[in-house]
Amino acid sequence: MGKCFSDAVEQALQYIYYDEGGGKGKEGFQILEQASAAGDGDASCVLARCLCGHQYVWEGHRFPVDDNRATALLHKAVEQGSAMAVLVCLRTGDLTPSIEKKMPFPSVREAFEIVLKNAELGDAFSQYVIGNSYFWWDFIRIQQIDRNDFKNEQAFRQCLKENIQKSEDWFWKAFQGGIHFAGNNLRHYYLNGDEDIIEPQPAKAADIARIGAERGYPSYQYEYAKELRNNKQYEEALHWFKKAAASGDRDAWYFIGEAYEEGKLAGQDLPYAAECYEKGLNAFEMSAPCHNGLADLYWKGKGVPQDYAKAYQLLSWAYEHGNNWGVPYMGMCCFYGQGTQQDYGKARKFLEEVDWNDSETFYLLGCIYGRGLGVNADIKKGVAYLQKAGNHEAAKKELLCYKKTLFGKWVRR
Repeated sequence: MGKCFSDAVEQALQYIYYDEGGGKGKEGFQILEQASAAGDGDASCVLARCLCGHQYVWEGHRFPVDDNRATALLHKAVEQGSAMAVLVCLRTGDLTPSIEKKMPFPSVREAFEIVLKNAELGDAFSQYVIGNSYFWWDFIRIQQIDRNDFKNEQAFRQCLKENIQKSEDWFWKAFQGGIHFAGNNLRHYYLNGDEDIIEPQPAKAADIARIGAERGYPSYQYEYAKELRNNKQYEEALHWFKKAAASGDRDAWYFIGEAYEEGKLAGQDLPYAAECYEKGLNAFEMSAPCHNGLADLYWKGKGVPQDYAKAYQLLSWAYEHGNNWGVPYMGMCCFYGQGTQQDYGKARKFLEEVDWNDSETFYLLGCIYGRGLGVNADIKKGVAYLQKAGNHEAAKKELLCYKKTLFGKWVRR
């Protein structure tokens, strides 16, 4: 048996949490499923966390999200005798009176003491759970603290402060021991404090991203790289983006592709930039920049053969996932029938979503309204768009098709 849990659970924790970039997350997930089915309550508890999305497990593992199954597993874990599950259920609000009656512990306090012992033995996951018990004030129920037991409000607040402060040390232990989420809570603790009981200490949050990156957490390698990029430390930023990508953070590929597309750091390499964007494509909203970056290359035929259909397909995916960077291109595709069926109505819809100055967009909208393409002609509106296009050559030529009457009305010549 492992030091704190069964061999199966300790192996799964290693694969899923302590070595996130090792590529064995799915294997760890399968180990948990088998151990849970065999009656291992701690396995059921950790498996439940894995099903709760990116706030509880690194999204690079691509585990399914199933809140209903997670809740059922937590209930099952309590019945199977997992002290850790008792604290997790307390944290999530799932420790209902009926579930509490089913736990094989005389009190929540006893479950806490078991997890605390594992934390003191050095288990990072237990350290994180204990830190959360203090951070989120679950200690009030665990210790059965009652305001009426204190001689005055000051004594009660002092008790709260002493308990909340304990989260800091436990989060640091967990963060350094393999749980990157503990760093997220540490940063929240330092940046925001806790109501008017704990004062913010923003200076202490400054190095958390760097420490997490050096510790090998892919999400922190990516975040630290973005910090360096924002500080214009581009060469070091690229180094950490590559580290993050190698660890399995696919969002990092966009910034690597951008670096090689622009050629600022390692020399321009457009085919490799396209390859990087391709590697960053995934089913999550964060990959929209890679879809747009690759679409731009296909649109312009840079590093890849020009292909309007591929460009439109990639841009459409990003658009459907909430990113409208590509609406000028999508409008052009629909206007000219490039890569998709010609449709002036759709072209107008996309182009009117452009909320920044773009002369080509103004030109096309000028043509649509001035000529009445897919919409009732509105020459005045069309001319206004053409004028906004400024020195756009085609727009200036199109403007020659219109004149003002003596009464100040715009008409076609």
